[in-house]
Amino acid sequence: QVQLVESGGGFVQPGGSLRLSCVVSGSIFRIGVMVWYRQPPGKQRELVANINSRGSTNYVDSVKGRFTISRDEAKSTGYLQMDRLKPEDTAVYYCNLKWQSFEYWGQGTQVTVSS
Repeated sequence: QVQLVESGGGFVQPGGSLRLSCVVSGSIFRIGVMVWYRQPPGKQRELVANINSRGSTNYVDSVKGRFTISRDEAKSTGYLQMDRLKPEDTAVYYCNLKWQSFEYWGQGTQVTVSS
């Protein structure tokens, strides 16, 4: 069974940084596409960034230059490094792993950016 366990959320002031982690159980991590989504309060869930098994990445325009997605195959872990955080980055962040018709979700972690 594939499980995704997230950590690293919290409270930070504007301009600060956080790093989210997503540990994936199961060998599917090596061949799957890791995706980070977020859901701001009262809004729809949106895709933030993704990274495939070859390391190719994509970002939503609002986080380009501030967030970095990465993956460590040896640790079966995906990361989202978030720098220069803004209040509008406040959301519940979810990691997601996709492979063919399958997808798996983490439990979500709250990120709050406020002064």
